[in-house]
Amino acid sequence: MCQPCCPHQPTVPDHSDVCFQVPGQIFHLYRCAVAIPNHCRALGLLQAVLQTRIQQPNKGRYHPIAQVLRDEDCPSMIVPSRPFLQRCFPDFITQNGTLTVAKRTHFKDALDTARSVTELRDAANGITGLVDAKEVGMKIVEDYAASWNWILIGLVMALVVSLIFILLLRFTAGLLLWFTIIAVILVIAYGIWHCYLEFSLLRQQPGADVTIVDIGFQTDVMVYLQLSQTWLIFLIALGTIEASILIILIFLRRRVRVAIALLREGSKAVSYIMSTLFYPIITFLLLAVCSSYFAVTSVFLASSGDAIYKVMAAEPNCMYANKTCNPETFNKTNVSKACPGAQCTFAFYGGETPYHRYLFILQLSNLLIFLWLVNFTIALGQCTLAGAFASYYWARRKPQDIPPCPLFSSFSRAIRYHTGSLAFGALILAVVQMARIILEYLDSKLKGANNVAARFVLCCLKCCFWCLERFVKFMNRNAYIMIAIYGKGFCMSARDAFCLLMRNVVRVAVLDRVTDFLLFLGKVLIAGSVGVIAFFFFTHKMPIFQEEVPTLHYYWVPLLTVIFGSYLIAHGFFSVYAMCVDTLFLCFCEDLERNDGSSEKPFLMSAGLHSILRKTDHH
Repeated sequence: MCQPCCPHQPTVPDHSDVCFQVPGQIFHLYRCAVAIPNHCRALGLLQAVLQTRIQQPNKGRYHPIAQVLRDEDCPSMIVPSRPFLQRCFPDFITQNGTLTVAKRTHFKDALDTARSVTELRDAANGITGLVDAKEVGMKIVEDYAASWNWILIGLVMALVVSLIFILLLRFTAGLLLWFTIIAVILVIAYGIWHCYLEFSLLRQQPGADVTIVDIGFQTDVMVYLQLSQTWLIFLIALGTIEASILIILIFLRRRVRVAIALLREGSKAVSYIMSTLFYPIITFLLLAVCSSYFAVTSVFLASSGDAIYKVMAAEPNCMYANKTCNPETFNKTNVSKACPGAQCTFAFYGGETPYHRYLFILQLSNLLIFLWLVNFTIALGQCTLAGAFASYYWARRKPQDIPPCPLFSSFSRAIRYHTGSLAFGALILAVVQMARIILEYLDSKLKGANNVAARFVLCCLKCCFWCLERFVKFMNRNAYIMIAIYGKGFCMSARDAFCLLMRNVVRVAVLDRVTDFLLFLGKVLIAGSVGVIAFFFFTHKMPIFQEEVPTLHYYWVPLLTVIFGSYLIAHGFFSVYAMCVDTLFLCFCEDLERNDGSSEKPFLMSAGLHSILRKTDHH
């Protein structure tokens, strides 16, 4: 409740005081001439009470102050406070290292309950946190409302750049990828230099050596940028990333040439089947349907049943405490007489039927079904893309022998013939993910426990199931590719894919790490380049667009949205590209085992890809 001013001395109401109650609000009359200044009292409580008594003389009624305090309708004590956003917060003062309010560390309220300064501080911290969060949230919404059109322009720019990047890979794969690698290294190097420069300047300024923990949460992000520790953290992070990239390039320089050849071949396949670039939109829509189903079902289960009301007693020895009650007939019962101040409040939705007893099991089942549907949707997309790109690889004359509408044909085959195989693979992965969620739930429950052995076992199980999930995802992905190529069942396709990969384990290392690393650099370059343009735009550093830049509370709100959205858009395009490379690689391994390059059994791979991969086998 907003207050015109705040008290500056402690006050405890006397039991002879009264509270005047009107419908919807309560005004209390304390003997607080000392605590509340005269002008505040005249403008505040008393004025409201007098106006209410004049305007509604028949609707108001007096209540003893003890009853009102037990019902928690009025505060049981008033402490010296400071105004903040028209709210009153305790005036904390530290004296000789001890936190005090009005030179006291303990209080007793009108109900003779002991209160400490620590309780006041914890309550005030929670309230100020909520107020700050609300204020920041409102400003963020205002920033989105003012800059949504420019955010949309930035995301469209990221989409166009991603599409152009993939198309250019067909003609300049080597040059473009080496340019990407060098550009990322130079951009990170510039970031390291800039962070070191800011750190050196702030280290010499007084007051800049304060730690982030000391200042706590601040709504203004610029406060953190005035600390030397912030730039030191940025410096260490960028230095670690730069060193990792250089080490990978040094030790895998030969494998980078093979990855470039695979990406060049993949760019050709994507350019012949351009519709595959937009298939992630279908996957996104299907995932949105699955998420909506999960959310609606969860809310329905959580709110199913009848509303249960319990008696909340003000006194600990009330015989009706926690008993079920009916709010419509509660005032007519003897509960309020036997337990003064007791209330009939809502407790939860539920009941005593078997359905309500097993409601938690139903929620877990709903979660398992959601994971199953999500993994099935992803599996359908992987199998569809793999079938389309496999039709490109096995065509003898490219692009003349590529079947018409390869993406639609592959999607139809996956729905008609392979639904069971995809569902079975998705179920295996969903069960593993469900086990991980249960382990995380148990870990959260055991955080306060002192059983070291149980924590150690749980940590080991979490690590094992994380590795198992990664392995199942890898095997499922390759199994779906074999399903798209040969049309066999899931188990047989998973076995064939595993054996094929084990026979080409050296080549697998080329594909699984180096190509993913190069594609990651491409996503970073696209998101970073669009982010740099957005940074200069929203910080008024583009003279051409000075008048068009919206006024913002936090420029980092649209900036981070553009960067994160650009990365997701680039990830959507490059996920298709990565699936293309994986499919072509398995087709290449299968081609080497089925054919020998003779006129009777010619290779179906391109000559450039075959020569580069053959050279790599000798190293």
